[in-house]
Amino acid sequence: MTKIRAKFCGLKTAADVDMAAQVGAAYAGFVFFEKSPRAVTPEQAQGLARNAPMGLAKVALMVNPDDAFLDRVMDHVPLDMIQLHGQETVDRVAAVRARSGLPVMKAVGIATRDDVISAQAYAKVADQLLLDAKAPKNADLPGGNGHAFDWSLIAGEKWNVPWMLAGGLTAETVAGAVAATGAQQVDVSSGIERQPGVKDPIKMQHFMAALAG
Repeated sequence: MTKIRAKFCGLKTAADVDMAAQVGAAYAGFVFFEKSPRAVTPEQAQGLARNAPMGLAKVALMVNPDDAFLDRVMDHVPLDMIQLHGQETVDRVAAVRARSGLPVMKAVGIATRDDVISAQAYAKVADQLLLDAKAPKNADLPGGNGHAFDWSLIAGEKWNVPWMLAGGLTAETVAGAVAATGAQQVDVSSGIERQPGVKDPIKMQHFMAALAG
């Protein structure tokens, strides 16, 4: 069986980062979005990223960042990837990729077949895709809301870049989600928390154990 790679998103403390590495996560996600309970500043993330164990890819989640904010994050934080989780256009994704010199993962909210078609357009410019549940209208957060989408919408879909499944995943649901979608990568945030923004080391362990089967 191919090992499924996991991204633990919304890490805020050194203990979170260390536990992510300890249980075998492949990616550590830092959220640069003030409205999120998981938000960190570039200054806070600097120490977390610099001290992250080797082998843990450091991902900056940003929502519709302008060039000034993009530069500020990159000036402070040693990164391996940028995740764009807003309403960025295909052209903007390409521009961020060119400006940063880093791989870019574009998050796309999925609720209908049209959203899947939109995701395929981003696959032409992004290095990876993150397929998440589309946030409800007027939601404060574009992701991390703990909701799953209808996985049948992407079952059998072919992508020309690596992709990651997100949206409401927990230790109880992740094995079924992988089986239903064929995902080789998964993203989790609220599913490994005891409350919004506070990670639970036991849930982190259980999630990776469930993923390993």
